[in-house]
Amino acid sequence: MKPNRSIPSSTVIPVLIYPDVRAAVAWLGAAFGFVERVRIGEDHRAQLAYGEGAVIVGDTRKDRRPPRPGEVTHSVTVRVEDARAHCQQAREHGARIVMEPTDFEYGERQYTAEDLAGHQWTFSETLADVAPEEWGGTSVS
Repeated sequence: MKPNRSIPSSTVIPVLIYPDVRAAVAWLGAAFGFVERVRIGEDHRAQLAYGEGAVIVGDTRKDRRPPRPGEVTHSVTVRVEDARAHCQQAREHGARIVMEPTDFEYGERQYTAEDLAGHQWTFSETLADVAPEEWGGTSVS
């Protein structure tokens, strides 16, 4: 792909809608460790980075809105170095922890948190390199 400084270099870039973009950028930075890389308008959109990944925070308008209470329309998974420490940081900044850090047979320790607008995030720490066939998965490629 051709490089372009106006868009994150990640291949897949989720766009999440928040009622207050600036508050979301500040909170996602403090709670989850994201770093703002591009601001578009004062409260229209922002591009955030985490490692080699990216997410775009967008404002509400017309048919764009954050999840309603009690509904989960999507989840974003982010790989982290230390899920327990990351969970504690998120909790200290008011994230609602939906699932505490849990070790899974596929070699990951994961926890799930809900952010200030109701988006669900799963943070995953790799514990071991495990072949999918060892836990019931199937490698297809």
